[in-house]
Amino acid sequence: MKRLFSLKRIRKTRYDDDDMVESQDEYVELNTEPGAERGGQKVLVRSFTLEDFSDIKDVLDVLREGYTICLINIKPLKEKDLVELKRAINKLKKTCEAIDGDIAGLSDDYIVVTPSFAEIFRPEGEESL
Repeated sequence: MKRLFSLKRIRKTRYDDDDMVESQDEYVELNTEPGAERGGQKVLVRSFTLEDFSDIKDVLDVLREGYTICLINIKPLKEKDLVELKRAINKLKKTCEAIDGDIAGLSDDYIVVTPSFAEIFRPEGEESL
């Protein structure tokens, strides 16, 4: 069911050699359905597990699409190779900066990454990644 909302009436007038020729009323219609500003796309919350540095590619791809909030389990990579984990987190930070997103740790084993439309709440005094 599609709902439309009339925002305002616009009066158009066309002038021809300083004489008013024609006048008509037009209405601007806005779609008021949720998600209409994104073309009907819903926001996804998706979990990922980083077992290797190459697993970061899937996370970056969905972040660049702009409709997915990513919950990432970093425990397997942390136990395997801390250097690779730091590389992966730095790559996530750079991508977040590029897309104007946000990144934060949820616990020792999880991080959350959001696109530009979402912001992560941080209590005062808490640092981000």
